[in-house]
Amino acid sequence: MISKKMNSALNQQIMHEMNASSKYLAMAYQFCDMGLLIFGARFKEQSDEERGHALKIADFIQDVGGKVVLDAIPKPRATYPSAQAMVEAALESERTVTGQINDLVDLAFDEKDHATHSFLKWFVDEQVEEEKTMSDLLAMMKIAGQNNLFLVEHRLTSGMGEKKDE
Repeated sequence: MISKKMNSALNQQIMHEMNASSKYLAMAYQFCDMGLLIFGARFKEQSDEERGHALKIADFIQDVGGKVVLDAIPKPRATYPSAQAMVEAALESERTVTGQINDLVDLAFDEKDHATHSFLKWFVDEQVEEEKTMSDLLAMMKIAGQNNLFLVEHRLTSGMGEKKDE
């Protein structure tokens, strides 16, 4: 049911999602090292979510008769100069993933692969949410400034900036 080209592209996306998961986990621990435990918890949750995306793609590949092939993921960056730099990197990462998902949608369209095209719609919608979440967080950090990040954490714990249910 799935072409070799699409199977390969989806396997690559699994690794992109696992790479994003690894990046978020490394950032989470740096936030915790900085004493920003709410940011740390949020980024651990984001890491889990990205891993979930990878598994969702892997399950789809199997559902359509493809073969899941995992590859190595790059080592994540160990440190960032500031909390804001981490969120900026996270936003850039989400923008990269959006481009990758869009490329998959284009491939599904070109191949007239309606099953994969339908499956990928969820990811297109998810990326809108992912980019908005990081963009909103970055905006809050810029307003608060480096010395007031605990206020941003407080706002996050009071329900502001919450992600919508999936």
